[in-house]
Amino acid sequence: MKCMKCGRDVYQSRNTEAVELENGCLLVIRNIPCQKCRECDEILYTGDVVQQLEQIIAAAARLPQEVMVVNYDRAA
Repeated sequence: MKCMKCGRDVYQSRNTEAVELENGCLLVIRNIPCQKCRECDEILYTGDVVQQLEQIIAAAARLPQEVMVVNYDRAA
């Protein structure tokens, strides 16, 4: 697979994302499977991973937390 930004090769990796939710919660999602570019460090997620992330974010938005750290593998 090639990077959509620079055209270089990508490799299988894991990433951490932080999202600030509308309810004021800071959600940190760790160990997200991704493709990462060797040249420009662009992160690419598959459609399945994006759907899982949307579900994790929606579930977290319903909880009254200020800070939440979620492991993707356990939450997906």
